[in-house]
Amino acid sequence: MKGDLRAPSPKISWDWGTAYDLFASLHVLHHPDRFGLRGAWAAGVRSRLSSAHRSTLEDAQDLFFPPVAWLYTLPSPKDAATALWALAQIPAAERLPALALNADNSPEYVNTLKDVAAHRSWNVLDMERVRSIYQQRGRTVQPKAVVNILDCWSHPDEFGESFLEALQAYQEVFFSEEERRIRPFLQAALTQAQELARDLSFARLVEQLTQGLEIAELAESAEVVFAPSYWTTPLVVYAHLDATRMLLLFGSRPADAALVPGEVVPDAMLRSLKALSDPTRLRILRYLAVEPLTPSQLSTRLRLRAPTMIHHLNNLRLAGLVHLSLDKQGEKRYAIRTERVAETFDALKNFLITEDLP
Repeated sequence: MKGDLRAPSPKISWDWGTAYDLFASLHVLHHPDRFGLRGAWAAGVRSRLSSAHRSTLEDAQDLFFPPVAWLYTLPSPKDAATALWALAQIPAAERLPALALNADNSPEYVNTLKDVAAHRSWNVLDMERVRSIYQQRGRTVQPKAVVNILDCWSHPDEFGESFLEALQAYQEVFFSEEERRIRPFLQAALTQAQELARDLSFARLVEQLTQGLEIAELAESAEVVFAPSYWTTPLVVYAHLDATRMLLLFGSRPADAALVPGEVVPDAMLRSLKALSDPTRLRILRYLAVEPLTPSQLSTRLRLRAPTMIHHLNNLRLAGLVHLSLDKQGEKRYAIRTERVAETFDALKNFLITEDLP
């Protein structure tokens, strides 16, 4: 009898701390549409900061996604205070490299930015090189963002000082209170995920924690660290810690909870109902109920332009109504999550019949 030739599942490790959400919340507040958050509320939170601090934190969005590799190295209790303390221990000029450079960066990208920092200036060739590197990774970047990246890297000491000050201000005016609110949810999500890991295969665990995501890169890693995040729900963040380990931030916000404090209507139910209210998205789901399809295949069948199709698929993914698989080459394939459709209407029914009215 032939032996089992399947690759072994990655080792599973766990991490948690509100420091992940310190950075994740900033990303969401600057890109509310991507996460189904009301733009006016996000702008209201940002307005609590001075114009200088707002400008610095906005610049930072082009420089690094939540820096999970750096956050993973923080000591316990890995909260916002720990992150601010650790950042303050790093010389100002070294803070940007510590946050922005990680195992996912190509040597060309790292060397380009380090050269810009060393010379404290950049030129058109540097700009074209950065733009080309983004394109090679399948990512689009606006010229304004490239200019911002290079400007910050040409003065890393100034950025390091202003970013720490802005992050401290953000902690004071908003995140210190938010941290207390979300901590119990993070702890509960971690416990629940660990219980699931005892009963599910690695693939099923990832699918469950990510609301329908399958990532080939994760399955081929030697070790995957799972950490809960309240603010990234229902999307995920994943990145390499080194050549053999990856970290995945999975959503920890309950389906019956809302991101905006005091909001009565659950986020998950509202996103799903909005997604299902669009006739084009209903047609997409109808095709996906038959078989998994790529965005290109769906565009052909529905006779829609690729950007329009991507827009609709992003909305369906945000609502958790589709399963998304990513292969090593980055090709995406979607399938319907019929159980999520049923859960949406169950949630609506429970919401309407509740006796707990204000």
